[in-house]
Amino acid sequence: MYNLEYYIENAKALEAMGADSICIKDMAGLIAPYDAYILVKALKDAVKIPIHLHTHFTSGMGDLALQKAIEAGVDIIDTCMAPYAYRTSHPAIEPLVVSLLGTNRDTGFDIENLAEIDKALETIVPKYSHFLDTTKLSVIDINVLLHQTPGGMLSNLVNQLKQMGELKRLHDVFEELPRVRKDLGQVPLVTPTSQIVGTQTVNNVLFDKDGERYTKVTEEVKDLCFGLYGKTPRPINPDVLKKVLKDYPRGNTPITVRPGEILEPELEKVKAEVKDLAKNIDDVLICALFPVTGKRFLKWKYNIEPVPKDVKPKTIEDVKREHELIEKALAGKLVEKSEKVTPEKPEHIRSFDVYVDGEYFKVEVNEHGDHHPQYTVKTPFVHKPIEKTAPVQKQTSKQTETSKVEMADGDMSIPAPMPGMIVSYQKKEGDAVKAGETVLIIEAMKMNNNVESPCAGVIKKIPHAAGDSVGKGDVLVVIGKA
Repeated sequence: MYNLEYYIENAKALEAMGADSICIKDMAGLIAPYDAYILVKALKDAVKIPIHLHTHFTSGMGDLALQKAIEAGVDIIDTCMAPYAYRTSHPAIEPLVVSLLGTNRDTGFDIENLAEIDKALETIVPKYSHFLDTTKLSVIDINVLLHQTPGGMLSNLVNQLKQMGELKRLHDVFEELPRVRKDLGQVPLVTPTSQIVGTQTVNNVLFDKDGERYTKVTEEVKDLCFGLYGKTPRPINPDVLKKVLKDYPRGNTPITVRPGEILEPELEKVKAEVKDLAKNIDDVLICALFPVTGKRFLKWKYNIEPVPKDVKPKTIEDVKREHELIEKALAGKLVEKSEKVTPEKPEHIRSFDVYVDGEYFKVEVNEHGDHHPQYTVKTPFVHKPIEKTAPVQKQTSKQTETSKVEMADGDMSIPAPMPGMIVSYQKKEGDAVKAGETVLIIEAMKMNNNVESPCAGVIKKIPHAAGDSVGKGDVLVVIGKA
C-alpha cells in the first residue's frame, strides 16, 4: 500500500493544507538508497515545498540513502555528530560534509570546527555507554530489514517481555505484530502509534486465550479506533472496532472529523490544579502532558520532595569509577590474594538454577541463620483468595518496601497483571464494585491499561496510591463480599 502514488497523493494533500515542509520519516533505517532517490525526486516534482529526509543507521544504509537523496534534490537531512552517530542513531555529519565539498550541495560547514565539537563531546558521551548494545560487535542490525521493527519499539518490546518474565515469547510477538498492525489500519510504526501497536501485540500474546483476541485492550487502542489519532491509512478491522469500542465512553461510532474539533480545552483546568506547584507555563505544560509523573517531577525540581537516587543521571565521575572497578576485576585486583579465603563447603547447601539473558548458571547457596518456611508465600498471579496476611511488594519512587494486606476468608485480591505505574484508582475503599468494572488504571510501557474487578463486592483495601510503581503480581486491591 505504501507505493509511490500513496506518497505523492499525501504530499499534495499536505501542501494544499498549508504545510511548510514535508518530512519522510524512516525510523527504522529501512529506506534503500535508490528508493530514496526515486521517492525524493518524485516528491520534488509533485510539490513546491521543501522535502526533508529523516532516517536512521540501524540497517547500515543510512548514509548511502542520504547521499542518494541529496543527488535527487532533497532540501533537509537529519544527521548526528560522530560520537552520538551510527548504531540506531542517525548517520554522522562529518563524512557527508567532506563528501560534498566543492559540489553544488556543499554544506558550508568547517570540518575543523566539527572536529573540535567532536572532541568536546567525547568527554561527555561515556556517561551513556551503558546504553550501548554490547551483545554483538556489529554496529548495525541487518535483522531490521527482516522484521522491520524500529529500534525504539524493539527495545520497548524486549523490556516489556523481560519485566513480565516472558522474553521467550518474543518470536510470538513478531508473528502477531503484523496482524495487529493490519487490524488497526496499517498505522505507521512510529511514536506514538508504534507503542500502541507494540503494547497491544504483547497484550494479545500474553493474555488472549481459547482463540479470543483483544481480551485486554489499552486505552490508546480505543482512542485510535475512535479516531483521536486521525485517519488510519487503511480501514480498521470492523470486528476489532466493534469489540474495542463496545463500552468506550465517547461512543461506539468513530469520528470522521479532525480530532481537535471534538476535544474540550484542558489548559485552564490544569492551571487551577497545579497553581500551588507550577511556577511558569513550562511547568503547567509538563503537568498537562504527564499528569502523574509531571507533578512528581516538579516536587523534585522545587525541593518539595527529595530526588530519588535511581532517577539521578550518571556523572562522568561515576562512569570513571565503574570503569576502574571493571579493570581491577578483569585484572583480579579487587581483592588481594592474601585476603581471598574460601570457606569450607557446608554439608547442607542449597543449589539454584539461574537463567540470565538466556545464559544458565548453577549457583550454590549456604543459608546463614534459621530458616522459617512458614514465611515463604507464593505471590498470587491469578484472581483467587489468598492467606489472611500476604506480603506485597510495594515499589515506590523512593524505595521498595514490604507491606501486609489483611485478607479475610472469602476476600478476593486483584494482582497487577504486569509491572507498571498506577495512574489512578477509579474506586475508593468502601465503594461497591461490579464484576468486570474498571477499578484502576495502570501504565505499562507508556500505555494505559484498565484493571477490572474479577467479581462483585466491596472495596476493602487499597494498599497503593497513584504514582506508585508495582511489580507483576503485587496486590492492588482487596475486595470483600457485598
